[in-house]
Amino acid sequence: MQENWKWFVYILECKDGKYYTGMTWKPGLRYDQHVSGLGSKYTAKHGVKRIAYIEEHEDLELARKREKQIKDWSREKKENLIRGEWKSEW
Repeated sequence: MQENWKWFVYILECKDGKYYTGMTWKPGLRYDQHVSGLGSKYTAKHGVKRIAYIEEHEDLELARKREKQIKDWSREKKENLIRGEWKSEW
């Protein structure tokens, strides 16, 4: 992995309505992997409906911290972020 590349934190909406949060430096490729069942065990099991949210980061460590932060959030908080109604202070 290159630490000076742009990183993306994303939320996928799965076919069963659940959310999956991840990070990558190639969002298009990673999305295709999730859709084809090769992205993660979770998305392979639950299926992918759409990319619900994505944000860009210049720094790998910040992207990792943000991914963890979002994963720890409630469903309601994630949905507010997806709708643009949540302004995080991190």
